[in-house]
Amino acid sequence: MNTPTTHTLRLAGIMVLMAACTHQAPQQEKAPIRVRTEVATKDRPDAATREYVGIIEEAQATAVSFTAMGTVRRVHVSEGQTVGRGQLLAEMDDTQAHHLLEGSQAAVRQAEDALERYRLLHERGSLTEAQWVEVQSKVDQARAQLAAAHKNVADCRLVAPVAGIIGRKAVASGETALPSQAVVTILDISSVRIKFSVPETEMATITPSTPTRISVEAIGRSYDGGRIEKGVQADALTHTYDVRVSVANADRAMLPGMVATVSLQPQAGPHNATAQRQCTVPLTAVQSRVDGTLFVWTVGADSTAHRADVTIGRTQGNRIAITSGIPDATRIVTEGFQKLSEGTRVTF
Repeated sequence: MNTPTTHTLRLAGIMVLMAACTHQAPQQEKAPIRVRTEVATKDRPDAATREYVGIIEEAQATAVSFTAMGTVRRVHVSEGQTVGRGQLLAEMDDTQAHHLLEGSQAAVRQAEDALERYRLLHERGSLTEAQWVEVQSKVDQARAQLAAAHKNVADCRLVAPVAGIIGRKAVASGETALPSQAVVTILDISSVRIKFSVPETEMATITPSTPTRISVEAIGRSYDGGRIEKGVQADALTHTYDVRVSVANADRAMLPGMVATVSLQPQAGPHNATAQRQCTVPLTAVQSRVDGTLFVWTVGADSTAHRADVTIGRTQGNRIAITSGIPDATRIVTEGFQKLSEGTRVTF
């Protein structure tokens, strides 16, 4: 049987529990997600800029080889080494070449001695003109063979015909080198070329003097590009053309094989007039729903993420034009949108 005292105690306990629940600490708010953004505007000066990923190539590659077969005695250079014109690169065993040289020297001495002896006979009239000419011819032949022997000895030393950097060493000491077999390859990288692929629909907007900017992340530098060379044969599968832009490389910081980003500003014309009136965003910033509609993530004034439906235009390198759906000066999420949901707080 409940007494008034028991009822009072129960009521007091309920009130204590309610007070405890009321004073519980509020749940801690989630930290905002860090993203990368850019402001979309139709008036941005680089709206028509196209970016391509390219590979650095040497301006010229020279394969250096011996002219005769023989055993390589020593290679004096290593890959990546800078060499000057005329510098010794490798030596071949010249024992046989020196033997031939000594034999040629002896033949010349013999022929010249015979020439002096027959000269007296020719002056006395005891030697016919035909015999005298034959003696002179033998001297000339001996001297020609001696010159060839000297060249054979010299050819056992391989020197650099041009200055550059050793790109590849194909023969090591002790190996047999064949005639015209490349021993080393010398790369001229005082200037380099950036090779990149361009879709066929964008080739008409590129001219030999189109302004370019080259960024090389490996060395943290950017360069102004020079003259552009356009390929004329398309890839059968991708329908793209190889394009190369020359870049000065006086300090030889850019090396063949490095990856470079080519920012290209097409000249105004009928092919890209529309692109200049529209803002562009990276291709990866445009997302697709299950029903095929497209959207981008935008950042509101309260630093929260929201989806914005968009329609797209033509691609421009690794960017795409947005024809509608984004008001001017809208902040677009370009990286880090994978963890976003509607209303997520972000920081950038």
